[in-house]
Amino acid sequence: MRVRRTALEPLDVFIGEWSMEASFPLAAPASIAGRALVGRAVFEWVLGGQFLAQHEDFPDPDVPDSSAIIGFDPDSQAYTQHYFDSRGVARVYAMTFGESVWTLLRETPDFTPLDFSQRFTGTLSDDGKTIAGRWESGTDASSWEHDFDLTYTKER
Repeated sequence: MRVRRTALEPLDVFIGEWSMEASFPLAAPASIAGRALVGRAVFEWVLGGQFLAQHEDFPDPDVPDSSAIIGFDPDSQAYTQHYFDSRGVARVYAMTFGESVWTLLRETPDFTPLDFSQRFTGTLSDDGKTIAGRWESGTDASSWEHDFDLTYTKER
């Protein structure tokens, strides 16, 4: 249990409330193409600090609300994010966080078939108040296409 708690300590920087801005390129689906949508994220420790909960809400019906649980497996020495959203989507992402870079990667089937791979890469600012990131997708690990940018700004 001590190993898990020590491994989770770096994630303390996420704790709090964040505003989010998702910027969609013109190539996105028509309902969101070229738009910048604002939402809210909350990160908090749950279950005695053994897991990090992430809740994201967008007031726009074209963007799903989501919840995720992040945990650490001491055997594999890896973080995992279990993701769920208002569309009924459930996915599992391999997660890393180090040197101010947060990554999420899905390259294998989980609760749903793997029709495409996904990855998120976000960089935490030096003051810990901004995460500038981008989501990408691809049909194989060698060719990634930009889906949208996602910026988190810490409110408190």
